[in-house]
Amino acid sequence: MKKRNILYVAAFSALMGSSLVSCDSYLDTMPDNRAEVNTEDKVVRLITSAYPDNSYIMVAECMSDNIDDMGPRFSNYTSRFYDQVFAWQDIVDTDNDDMRVFWLACYGAIANANEALQSIEEMGGATTQTLREAKAEALLCRAYGHFLLVNMFSLNYNKATSSTDLGVTYMTEPETTVNPSYERNSVADVYDKIDKDIQEALPMVGDTHLDVPKYHFNRQAAYAFATRFYLFYEQWDKAVQYATECLGTNPSSMLRDWDEMESYGITDDLTPRTNQYISSSDNSNLMLSTAISMMGYWNSNYSYMSKYSHDSYMSTTETLEATNIWGGSRLMRCQPLRFIGGTLNRVLVAKSPRLFEYIDTQNQTGYTRSVYPPFKADLVLLERAEAYIMLGEYEKACADMTLWMQNWTTSTMTLTPENVTSFYNSMSYWTWDNPTLKKKLHPAFTIDADGSTQESMLQCVLNFKRLENIAEGLRWFDIKRYGITVYRRTMNASDEPESISDSLPANDLRRAIQLPSQIIQAGMQANPR
Repeated sequence: MKKRNILYVAAFSALMGSSLVSCDSYLDTMPDNRAEVNTEDKVVRLITSAYPDNSYIMVAECMSDNIDDMGPRFSNYTSRFYDQVFAWQDIVDTDNDDMRVFWLACYGAIANANEALQSIEEMGGATTQTLREAKAEALLCRAYGHFLLVNMFSLNYNKATSSTDLGVTYMTEPETTVNPSYERNSVADVYDKIDKDIQEALPMVGDTHLDVPKYHFNRQAAYAFATRFYLFYEQWDKAVQYATECLGTNPSSMLRDWDEMESYGITDDLTPRTNQYISSSDNSNLMLSTAISMMGYWNSNYSYMSKYSHDSYMSTTETLEATNIWGGSRLMRCQPLRFIGGTLNRVLVAKSPRLFEYIDTQNQTGYTRSVYPPFKADLVLLERAEAYIMLGEYEKACADMTLWMQNWTTSTMTLTPENVTSFYNSMSYWTWDNPTLKKKLHPAFTIDADGSTQESMLQCVLNFKRLENIAEGLRWFDIKRYGITVYRRTMNASDEPESISDSLPANDLRRAIQLPSQIIQAGMQANPR
């Protein structure tokens, strides 16, 4: 299938400082009119642009089961863009957090990673420690960009169908022609290529070439990424191996200090908490990323897009404030913040700072930004627990989940396969008007029957991950991987469920976000509907 190079070259132009130039005007110029990258320092500096400048978080979170429609009285606090996202419609409106910008940002990052890799080869290969580490970082950036793209714009990895499911185009070389052709690789092919990039990178990964390691694929972040990838790839033993490499022998020393977060008190000023959450000195933050995004306003006490919220009903019945295996929410080390009244009903953990980058200081124009940790030690611990469960090593999984739970709460309880199974078998499965912590699981891979030890353990780790990842978008990927049906509830004037408008079952094609319309118009094959 022939396509114009909007996939790649337009993205490269955006990253190289022409983000507002149209694709058509850029296509009039050959894409290799750029500075020659011929020294170690230039390679290292180029790779700083191999990270996407936009994020999946807002869209992924809004599509997940962490959000309710707060009803007609909030109808002025939304936009057509978020109406489309919440309803899992094909997105045609634009926004700071829209998927067209995300697509271009990912392929722009990949373009710079490929440029760095080619420059290393032209310099004679990775013959020095700096170039070896830089090559590893560039390979990881390329793999990560494709990992984000395939998990947003494609169906989840499935051994039975991924050889034919549409993935994304895996770019391994800088573009040197004005009018190339592109085809979508299958999901299986994309995963295979990510696997190869990760395996090539890990033996070379290191931190000595990095001035600010936390904003790059430093060694621990590299192993955290490998953990997540192999968990999604259903290679449970590798997920355990790389999580252990990341966490070392004393993972408790790497977990977030929730007591310090709580020390800032219950306040309307979220800045101290958000600054602490994204602090590079926090051992839990293995890597930090910046993004042009409004997520610092959405997950806050602002009424921005408050029609779609993680609300008090959801919080008290199934997430932050629900009675859990350890007991009530009063045991949480960092109490959730409640903002309820008027045009707002939102319960949150303060995570996303509100930042502004001035492009024109005289006219006070620029971009709203935020910072987020795509890889955290707390989450790696739970990802290892999930892999242990799939391997049938339940005692090891319970040890990891206990460590996470005792850090999240003040509970001294020790989890066992028996008490986890008993707790989850004591409750019914979630329904829209009788929500619980337990949702039906329909993964493409095989798990034991409902009510079994394995299924109960998976319920527990997925519940813990949901809490850990609240307002960070990652719940969406677990929904896809485990075939969890999501329902669209509309709340009444008492902020309780009134009706259901739609549902997204495990086999729904809308789980793969439609490609941006400009990409489809340029000739790229659309996702089926």
